[in-house]
Amino acid sequence: MFGIFRMKMYCVHTGALLKDYSDFNLIVNNGRTAITRLLGGDAANRSLTKISFGTNNTAPTATDTAITSPFTKSLGTVSYPSISSVKYEWTLEANEANGKAITEFGLLCNDNTLFARKTREAINKNSDIRLVGSWEITF
Repeated sequence: MFGIFRMKMYCVHTGALLKDYSDFNLIVNNGRTAITRLLGGDAANRSLTKISFGTNNTAPTATDTAITSPFTKSLGTVSYPSISSVKYEWTLEANEANGKAITEFGLLCNDNTLFARKTREAINKNSDIRLVGSWEITF
């Protein structure tokens, strides 16, 4: 099981694409536990429904359990690009998380369990920037 994190950064005023980024992410231990519980029939709150944007740039580890200083919101559209993958769309609008130096991203279960984590260079979020992306999990 692995994840692919994709993100595009746009200038709100011109619509110009400022960055186009794609990379693998780490599915953490609690995420793996959520999947095993789901497969065993314990489905309560196991669905992936949220994304968090945080400020910790420490490299992800399997034992990570939280996003630092998170701004959390619901994921967008869910699709199934293949028989073995699920894809979640997300956005961070111009009026969201302003003033935050975003260095980490987290995919969360409905009960706020951290499923996957990704870090990258800081995005100094302000009202001129809109982020649009997806997070795909493949088995």
